[in-house]
Amino acid sequence: MFAHIPPYAGDPILSLNEAFQKDPRQGKVNLSIGIYFDENGKIPALESVRKAEHLVVNAAGARPYLPMEGAANFRSAVQTLLFGDHPALKAGRIATIQGVGSSGGLKVAADFIKAHFPASKIYLSSPTWDNHRAVFEGSGVETTTYPYYQDGQVDFAGMLDALRQAPARSVVLLHACCHNPTGVDLSAAQWTELVKLLNERELLPFLDLAYQGYGDGLDEDLFAVRELLNAGGPFLLANSFSKNMSVYGERCGALSVVCPTAEQAEKVLGQLKFMIRRNYSNPPTFGGQVVATVLNTPELNQMWRNEVDAMRTRIKAMRKALHEVLSAKVPGRNFDYFLTQRGMFSYTGLSGEQVDALKDTHGVYLVRSGRMCVAGLNSKNVEVVANAMAAVLA
Repeated sequence: MFAHIPPYAGDPILSLNEAFQKDPRQGKVNLSIGIYFDENGKIPALESVRKAEHLVVNAAGARPYLPMEGAANFRSAVQTLLFGDHPALKAGRIATIQGVGSSGGLKVAADFIKAHFPASKIYLSSPTWDNHRAVFEGSGVETTTYPYYQDGQVDFAGMLDALRQAPARSVVLLHACCHNPTGVDLSAAQWTELVKLLNERELLPFLDLAYQGYGDGLDEDLFAVRELLNAGGPFLLANSFSKNMSVYGERCGALSVVCPTAEQAEKVLGQLKFMIRRNYSNPPTFGGQVVATVLNTPELNQMWRNEVDAMRTRIKAMRKALHEVLSAKVPGRNFDYFLTQRGMFSYTGLSGEQVDALKDTHGVYLVRSGRMCVAGLNSKNVEVVANAMAAVLA
């Protein structure tokens, strides 16, 4: 019956992580998967989250199904975090659903786009997160790309030229901050110019906000969101708490759609619920309630903000340390890009062959594109990684 089914080639990042787990070498370093590790190489359990978990467990009673759109307290907390007291929120123009991680939000949005914008393509940055294309093509949405990264910086002119030629109602996926995989973000001035073009061309922006707080801060990383809100046009936004609350396995995320009117927002929410119903029916309870408790409890909210600040500061310190060691060991090469890139990831500039050599010879794992997860560095392994990189660059 199943003899005709081909083998699964595997996800390039997750398969690499599996290979790392099987590697018996001492001193191996995993800089492939997008997970924040602390100074001791461990996934941290944030104190704000631990306290929230105790509150949720102590208050637990019956466990009915959540509504299709998720828990009301989670959805309102997400809206406050992302949109503050903006008039669009007060007017009821924003439809928000609790997703199964932001990947679940992307999938619900992909089904929504295919159903209600069947002729629209979605434009992805080149490069982008590997799974973006798979999610949208899996829902039958045609994908294409716009130029984004060239010679260590944003190819802004190429990006604008491509989007000027995109048909009206095309969807444009944008990384709100901490671009994955390059770590290279648009400037504030570039965001302002881009938002103006998107509205003029009647394109539908779709922000992916997976790393809020890892760029400049939880509020500062919402610059693109505020620009789109103030421009008045519709847009979609998928956000995640996996990284900034370190709750990866709880799959906590959301999808929000900013609409022109409250009436349209109500219709959009209804159709999102329909997409959810025919997919997974409703989201799980526990993780969402932990997130809602952190966001809605002033003491825990401030504790969490402090913890995110500390994680961001540590990532920047690791960038600086790697830059210093590499600059000393390879004096003829400029590594300043490690200091200007933002968030968890950096494009190292290493070739696929050099990445293979890092893994095979030195036990340092990167994605073959040369993307490195800076959050996997710590004071104990940063010099080891720098030595290995210097060796393959020689």
